[in-house]
Amino acid sequence: MNYLEAFPIPTHLLPPSLRALLSPVGLDPLEHVEVSAMRQSDDDDVGSETLHLLMALVPEEDVEKLGVLNEAGDGVVAQSVPRLAKKGDSKEVVPSVSGYDYVVASWGDGSFYTYSLAEKVWMTLGLTPRCLGNDQQRLVYDDLGLPEFGLADGEISAEFHWSASRPVSWHMSNEYLRKYLWMRGAIGVRVFYYRTLLVDRPEIRGLMGGQSHASIDAAGKWCDLDIQEAEGGLLLQMWASVAAVSCELCPEQSAEGLVWPGIDGPMTRDRANATLHGGVVHLDDRFLERYEQSVFYDSTPSRRGDSNPSYRGQWSFTDCKRVGRNLVRVSIRELYKPKPDREIVHAHKFVVDPALVAGRDLNEEHIVSKTQRFVEQLVLLDEGLLGLAHAVGVNVESNTLFGISRRELDANGWMSYPQLGRLAQVVPLDLAQGAFLSRCKSLHEIWQRIPKGFLRSLLRRAGCPGEALKDLGSLKLLQGLLNIFEELDAHQENADALVSKDEPEGWQRDNQRMAPLFLNNDLRIADAHETLGGALQALQAMGFDIASLNQGYGRAIDFVFDAVTRAFAALNEPLHRVLRR
Repeated sequence: MNYLEAFPIPTHLLPPSLRALLSPVGLDPLEHVEVSAMRQSDDDDVGSETLHLLMALVPEEDVEKLGVLNEAGDGVVAQSVPRLAKKGDSKEVVPSVSGYDYVVASWGDGSFYTYSLAEKVWMTLGLTPRCLGNDQQRLVYDDLGLPEFGLADGEISAEFHWSASRPVSWHMSNEYLRKYLWMRGAIGVRVFYYRTLLVDRPEIRGLMGGQSHASIDAAGKWCDLDIQEAEGGLLLQMWASVAAVSCELCPEQSAEGLVWPGIDGPMTRDRANATLHGGVVHLDDRFLERYEQSVFYDSTPSRRGDSNPSYRGQWSFTDCKRVGRNLVRVSIRELYKPKPDREIVHAHKFVVDPALVAGRDLNEEHIVSKTQRFVEQLVLLDEGLLGLAHAVGVNVESNTLFGISRRELDANGWMSYPQLGRLAQVVPLDLAQGAFLSRCKSLHEIWQRIPKGFLRSLLRRAGCPGEALKDLGSLKLLQGLLNIFEELDAHQENADALVSKDEPEGWQRDNQRMAPLFLNNDLRIADAHETLGGALQALQAMGFDIASLNQGYGRAIDFVFDAVTRAFAALNEPLHRVLRR
């Protein structure tokens, strides 16, 4: 039935929300359909609306004779609780919407209301619930087998005392709702009460037959319509049952038949599997962000730069190699290896035309490589400082200063160090300012784990006065050590020469080779205190063209990474030469 056409009031006079309630739901798999609602309007202004909505599952053969179901005015499946006289009185109680199943299990007694996805629905579809929020709690249902998240969600509860404590709205993925309806051979029927104040118009007055209050029948007896005069306009109330969602499945997200630039003809799994040579595509590395930004996936890259997102051992991308700054190269054969079609479809959204790939520098360093070089310098500094401590008799309570073990890195890569994986996440050229500052902060925090007490102990062994050391932070302490290392190295001294009773000359001087670490610290503070201007001036003073920031902060994070890595290399070079003598 065309409910808009059958409705007595002309469509152009209806509020958009009522037009939507009377319209069928299309086949878009990405649409989220409202399946339950409790919205109360506390005012009487024109346009104010009240909606009580639930969705019933009605067999196809029953729809034409349905009429207005009793629950239309209530907005919930069940009200109050059974009255009991003796044991067993409730053994036959089966909640329903006039004998039909429902999508959202809703209950209320006029004061308290509670909601959840119907047990039959989430168990049949294999969904998993999780709860969000504190006072404003919501239930969210996911399909962890794929995974797909947020397939159904809505408020858990509400209260009513003169007015509603909050509006309630439940939505469900059109794809999954239709899948359930198809499995049940049922139609999704909106059962609702709707109230609004309309502008007083002659077209509506004509339907009232000169009366101040009129009840109007719609063709097909699918709704009861009541219109009456009210202050400021005409009050419309209706109770309706509208068949809104057919049991036709949404079109599947399929990888079969996708056309990939640079490869002739549509691709199928059989064809991809038979492609032993060639058939290479390039993806923009932003396709990785979907996996990097969710704890449900493993997206830790290898130290070689391979980035193969996986999901709990159920499926994985394979042989995805980073090339250039922001490209991922993968063969079509590997891309089509077993995984959900929607993951291949997702990758297809980021495919780069070969003509554009030809214009990229495929040898440009990517963020994973930059992170690996940074980590290597940290580990070298860790080993060097521990070796120096052993040589000069400084006790160390741990076998690592930064919490990063070379043995663990060699055995398992970055798997045990999620902070390194996060540091190596995608950096687009148009990186936002906030993301830039956050990455700078993460870069700073990784090396800040070095114990300041340990650094002071080394400097005291070198003759630096304790009074001068007590208020120095990690940066100043490392700068002091660098100045001493450079002096020892210039005189070709070994580690034993560090030990002195005399204060080393010039150990507190500013050392430009440490400037990147001070800049990175300034950027960390800018993230916290919104004082970015000075940090950007320092960035410019170090040779970065800040005019390029108009196009994004991607190049800026490249510059900071490289500069910080060089600063640690500046510490390591004289330190390890001293240790080797």
